[in-house]
Amino acid sequence: MTPIGMRIEESGTLIREGGGFALRRDQGGRWKLDLHRVPVDHVEKRVRVSGVVVGDGLIDVVAIGPDQLTN
Repeated sequence: MTPIGMRIEESGTLIREGGGFALRRDQGGRWKLDLHRVPVDHVEKRVRVSGVVVGDGLIDVVAIGPDQLTN
């Protein structure tokens, strides 16, 4: 488990999950995302997410955008 308050920066695929969004991580697994806006342009695409862990498997997203390394 990643400690609450830890900053995260990861790449993966942004997916819809239930009533929200998640990051399917390149390293395996998923992060649930607490987003301040709906990133409709990035759904089902590779993205880079920056944020802070606020719960078990949950990131409060500060920034989300295309993964510049692969796009």
